[in-house]
Amino acid sequence: MDARQQQLLDAAITVLGTRGTRHLTHRAVDDQAGLPTGSTSNRYRTREALLAGVLTRLLDRETTGWNRLAGNLDHVDPDTFATALGTLVHELTTTGRTLTLARLAIFAEAAHQPALQQQIAHRQHDLAAWATPLLAALGAQRPATALRLLLALVDGLLNNQLANPDPDFDPGTAIATVLPAILTPDGRSATPR
Repeated sequence: MDARQQQLLDAAITVLGTRGTRHLTHRAVDDQAGLPTGSTSNRYRTREALLAGVLTRLLDRETTGWNRLAGNLDHVDPDTFATALGTLVHELTTTGRTLTLARLAIFAEAAHQPALQQQIAHRQHDLAAWATPLLAALGAQRPATALRLLLALVDGLLNNQLANPDPDFDPGTAIATVLPAILTPDGRSATPR
């Protein structure tokens, strides 16, 4: 992806994250990017093409966040993982708020667009390739199931904080509280005593 594409797509993410999908137009992206009228439509002829490009850029930026999380995990244990993931969730609701709101908007669009659904499924597969072994190392009895539950928890935390901001938001504590049940859903200890 070249620098101009990134500029356009980052502008589109800003439009989505600050104004919603109804305001995502080629002209709005041009204005947000500070580029001449027609710049976005030259790269992305249709709204569907623009949405697909935005989703790619958004998922690339999210992957960067997940990779940063992985890079900060020198020693994998549930407490360290919960703290690191809590930090990422907190960032996604503060400095990354616009990105997260854009993600929610485009995921809602994906409910009606199979091409976007396929993009999301492909990236979730990539995330699972990284996260499933990590969850197994944390003691998950069923790592694939644990990942689905963990992502549902993260999405719930993000949605709730964005819709009803709590100044005392502490996602790390919430994740640490729920993580043992996610790792061992039948209630047994993940490690022998």
